[in-house]
Amino acid sequence: MDNTIALSPEFTIAGQITPEQLKTAKQEGYQAVLNLRVPGEQGFLDDEENQAKNAGLNYVNIPVSPSSISEVAPEVIQQLETLPKPVLVHCGSALRAGVMVLAYRGTREGKSAEELFNEARNAGFTVLDSKPPMKQFVEDYIANYRS
Repeated sequence: MDNTIALSPEFTIAGQITPEQLKTAKQEGYQAVLNLRVPGEQGFLDDEENQAKNAGLNYVNIPVSPSSISEVAPEVIQQLETLPKPVLVHCGSALRAGVMVLAYRGTREGKSAEELFNEARNAGFTVLDSKPPMKQFVEDYIANYRS
């Protein structure tokens, strides 16, 4: 699938996905879509849930804005835990999606934030280097919520 980054075998991140990508996601093996966009954001697909379900995918939308990321993170992490894998996680630019997947993996896999950042860079997710507050969120979340 174009414009996606696999951060692990279980999680792929993307910016806004297209209706065509929703149609092919199931064929490519995805079992679920987790949409982190806030309704009303430019480019938000109002009928994404119906399209995903019609394609045979589990679907969850948890609106995440940069200012609310800490408050909604536990709900997102819970969904990442329980949704059938592999999951296609998306937002507008893949930044929120990537941050949440890295926070989840850090708390569940026992890897350090730096290990995860290196893996993410190697996979092509390099935007975190220019977003210190989001990077700090991942570091803090992992430090505070490791299970």
